[in-house]
Amino acid sequence: MEMGRVVEREWLDELPADDPRARRSRGDLRRVNALMANARIVAEELVRVAPQALATMAEIGAGDGAFALRVAARLPAPQAPATFTLVDRQAIVGTQTREAFARRGWAPQLATADVFDWLETAPAFDAIVANLFLHHFDDAALARLLAGVAARTRCFVACEPRRSAVALTGSRLLGLIGCNDVTRHDAVASVRAGFDGDELSRLWPDRSAWILEERARGLFSHAFVARRR
Repeated sequence: MEMGRVVEREWLDELPADDPRARRSRGDLRRVNALMANARIVAEELVRVAPQALATMAEIGAGDGAFALRVAARLPAPQAPATFTLVDRQAIVGTQTREAFARRGWAPQLATADVFDWLETAPAFDAIVANLFLHHFDDAALARLLAGVAARTRCFVACEPRRSAVALTGSRLLGLIGCNDVTRHDAVASVRAGFDGDELSRLWPDRSAWILEERARGLFSHAFVARRR
């Protein structure tokens, strides 16, 4: 089934951070991420393309930091000092999450900012990651975002929704595992805005200077890896 990419607003983006439905949906997303194994996918790609210990990392669209923590737990122990910067418009990273980063050898840095504003002044990072974030942007905004990322890192790994009939069917069944209305709506919207083929690679700047890899992972995920030559 051919599915053109359609980007629409997701309900979680519109709700206040302390709204009960938003809190419930963030909990749902942690379960969905576990089912999709996105943290494992991102960590595996990082170890594969950047096997040396990483000292500076960032996640854009980091939310409550739960995903970045799962990635950090799967990486080789960093050499101190190591920082993991969590970038999001909302300041919702809890104390327990920050302490868990510290136990794993990472000093968490919170950047509460719009990602485009942050990229204008951010320092360079060994690696930047994104999870279920890039699909929120149309192609024009996404090209701008990827250009900003390319200017700030030597390695970028993203795991996004796979735009396919199988993934769309799966997104419509999330009520069976107890996901609320926000999560059910946003899951369908995410798949419709997801990626297939080499759509992200085509938007990456200065492709001659990078090694780009893009492929389906599992039934529902789409992985993108960019590393400098």
